[in-house]
Amino acid sequence: MTSDQSLSVHETAAVEKLAAAREKILQQLSRVIVGQHQVIEELLITLFSRGHCLLEGVPGLAKTLMISTLSRTLNLSFSRIQFTPDLMPADITGTEIIEENRATGSREHRFLPGPLFANVILADEINRTPPKTQAALLEAMQERQVTVGRIRHKLADPFFVLATQNPIEQEGTYPLPEAQQDRFMFKVFVKYPTFEEELEVARRTTGLGEEEIEPVLAAEDILQLQRIVRSVPISAHLMRYALALVRQTRMGEPGVPDFVGEQLAWGAGPRAVQFLVLGAKARALLHGRTHVTVEDIQVLAPPVLRHRLVLSFTAESDGVCTDDVVRRILSITPPHEDELTRDARFQTIFAS
Repeated sequence: MTSDQSLSVHETAAVEKLAAAREKILQQLSRVIVGQHQVIEELLITLFSRGHCLLEGVPGLAKTLMISTLSRTLNLSFSRIQFTPDLMPADITGTEIIEENRATGSREHRFLPGPLFANVILADEINRTPPKTQAALLEAMQERQVTVGRIRHKLADPFFVLATQNPIEQEGTYPLPEAQQDRFMFKVFVKYPTFEEELEVARRTTGLGEEEIEPVLAAEDILQLQRIVRSVPISAHLMRYALALVRQTRMGEPGVPDFVGEQLAWGAGPRAVQFLVLGAKARALLHGRTHVTVEDIQVLAPPVLRHRLVLSFTAESDGVCTDDVVRRILSITPPHEDELTRDARFQTIFAS
């Protein structure tokens, strides 16, 4: 089905199911997680877009608890890998062992799966492990398989990698190469809670109560919804708008504003457009809409672009961050107001 075709009756029912499931997921997560609504929504968008997510935040912000609780609400298997400088590729992918057959007395090779063989993978402090192990994770993320010896082993589906980074301590770390960061759909900032939220966290975590989490969606439901995301219509002018935002991060392109050449050393590649459009489609479904709007693209531009832009020395010296550059690009690239009304025709299509 192409992007300009309408969804079938069966798929429209699935969309309604996803919008209802979103509310149930948030309700279940709120039993354990306080606040962080934007982070949770971006995680759900990544999941239903069949992508991966890079989270950055200081220790103690419940990143691990949030991810493990999310996997429980989705009835998915969860695996946590603590990345350390001595972690080897076989520690995460698995290895072949020699096992003796007691019946025949012969020895046979048997593959022992590693922690990557789960639906939701928490790669904790991914920048603390050497590039060789990071590269093993890269194959799993992109190809959804691991290679041990000459044998390829398929990973579980759905497969969702959530990698965390600590922005404070950078000594003795191995920063992710730009090519590997580009594989992540979003880079999400996990920020400190508000006063009231932190007060509620202290109340919950110092008592005896423990909340039970009920599954909302099964793996089969998620796979179905991942397919439906790609069927969501997006108008031609919104596709061009998403492309214009990304292309304006590239120095030397026609029409690129002067400040981009001054503040950026490198711009975003084609994956940024793909993830921006896919994310906008998933966000539309999560909000109960069967078409993409300008807001969907504008809201997701920062998490899609922030880790794909390389700041210049001048920008870093002036304290400019990539989000500042993205905000400026959004402010000078408004969608055409006349074309904006075209989105209303999708409402008519699905109402009929």
